[in-house]
Order: sequence, then C-alpha cells, then structure tokens
Amino acid sequence: MDSNLKRWFARSLGLWRSRRLYFFADGEDLRVDMMLRVEIFSEPVEGDAAYRFSWWPEQDLEFFDKKPRFVPNGSMEAYLCGHQLQRSSGYLDCTSNTSQIRQVDEHEQIFETRYGGYDILEHVRLLDQDRYRSRSIHSWKEGVLDLAEIHHEIRVEEAGPPLA
Repeated sequence: MDSNLKRWFARSLGLWRSRRLYFFADGEDLRVDMMLRVEIFSEPVEGDAAYRFSWWPEQDLEFFDKKPRFVPNGSMEAYLCGHQLQRSSGYLDCTSNTSQIRQVDEHEQIFETRYGGYDILEHVRLLDQDRYRSRSIHSWKEGVLDLAEIHHEIRVEEAGPPLA
C-alpha cells in the first residue's frame, strides 16, 4: 500500500462545501451547491482503510427536479484496497463499484470508474494547505462524452473522531 495514497485520503477528511457546475451533452448547464462529509472508520471492515462519504444539498436549486437520476442525499462506505477504492454504492445509483486510482503527485489523485453504463474519469486535487479541493469529472456513455463537471470545494470543518 502506498502510504502517500492513504495520507492523501486522511487529508480529505472533514466537511466540504461543494459548488458544482454540470455541463450536459444536450447543452444544458446547471449549478448546485452540495455539502460533502468524508469520515474514516477506526477499524476497517475491509481493505487498508474504510471511509464514509455523506452528501446533501446546501440549498434547493431545482437541480434534482430537472435531473432526477442524481441522488440529492445519501451515504456510502468506501474501502481503500491498494490502488483501488471499492464503494458500497455510486452517486448515480445504488450499484457498488470499484475505482482504479492513479496518483499524479502528493496532492492529486485520478479515479477511473465504470458503472451504470458510464466510464467516469475524476481528478481530485487538494490545494492551499488542504483548505480547498478541485474536482473535474468527465462521464462517457457508450463512448460519447455525456457529462462534464467542475466542483470547487471549500473545507468547512476539520475531521471529527474516527467512526466506531
């Protein structure tokens, strides 16, 4: 297990305000502000480390009425297993999935995931002493770019104690 990868996840713990822009293939562009909490379990049930990701909208911007395939709030467990992240469910559906992780440098990871008929490429970079995160996500359906997302995230709270 690459200790830099585990350290990067530790740097991502806490509560984040996520300001998101979605660019859909049909030309529609939408914005939504979300909250995202990343927590670690004290003892992983599986893998090298275990996390819980929880999300909910900061305010209702009618995004979820226009795009009902997106889940407005929820949580998932994720297990770091070497250079893979195994999730109990996805953001688009309840299907479990596995991401391959490539490390760009000590601040940025690339996640490659396939689920729900999509091939998803996500870049996540920690910035300014981990006060900000920049995420760009591109999703292809049947080889055609269907969705591009840009997320600017601001840390709202530091990590709490590990989950039991």
